[in-house]
Amino acid sequence: MATPPSLCIDKLKQALDAAEIGQHPVEVHGALVGLICGGVEQQGNAWQKALIDLMNDGQPLPNDLQHLITELYQDTVARLGDYEFGFTLLLPEEEVQLSHRVEALALWTQSFLTAIAVIQPKLNSASSDVKEVIKDLAEIAQVEFDVQDDEESEAAYTELQEFVRMSAILCYSEFGPEITPNEDDSKPTIH
Repeated sequence: MATPPSLCIDKLKQALDAAEIGQHPVEVHGALVGLICGGVEQQGNAWQKALIDLMNDGQPLPNDLQHLITELYQDTVARLGDYEFGFTLLLPEEEVQLSHRVEALALWTQSFLTAIAVIQPKLNSASSDVKEVIKDLAEIAQVEFDVQDDEESEAAYTELQEFVRMSAILCYSEFGPEITPNEDDSKPTIH
């Protein structure tokens, strides 16, 4: 069973605070996903340097924070690479006031856009679908935080969150690694 987002956010927030890094956990996840979806080299540690440059001006991270982020990276790559894992955005859960969740979504989206722009030099020559999605994400990143706590606003937030999630998946499908069928998958299964 996966760790609930609230526990993951809390653990990451504690580690960021202990390291005196003024980032919110959703910003770290947004940047991490932006790097992955932008096509950062997944073999080795290329992603770590890019992320550390974005979140800590290139300064090394304490071991416990680096460990948490590495786990988050591995989980995110697995979820993006296999739709059955169900990629999700690391955002506060429903118990948190809607205006705070909207703010977190905007922060996540801003970090995602920054990271994908840093890692993907061919963003301007992307497909028209990706260009349109990037433009829409830029608008979402500027969304107002003062929202009514009602069913209509909740539904709109859910729709925005799903759009951002699917946009990340679209970017990953365009810039991420080529998916090559595993030879073992093509062999019939014997029961």
